[in-house]
Amino acid sequence: MTHATEVTQTPDVLVANAGTVFVFCPLTLRAREWIDAHVQNAMWYGDSMIVEHRYALGLAAGMKDAGLELK
Repeated sequence: MTHATEVTQTPDVLVANAGTVFVFCPLTLRAREWIDAHVQNAMWYGDSMIVEHRYALGLAAGMKDAGLELK
């Protein structure tokens, strides 16, 4: 019997709804470089980028279009 091997990919960015804002935490250098290149005037809290709800969907879509893995 052959078992399919499941490949677990570490996400590039963790995304969390924190109530009034979304929190995007880049986990890889690739994600951080993408943010630095594509996001102007980012608001950071520690290692996480804070994003208003109205921008979160577009930001997530741009990241996914660039091949970043979000979780």
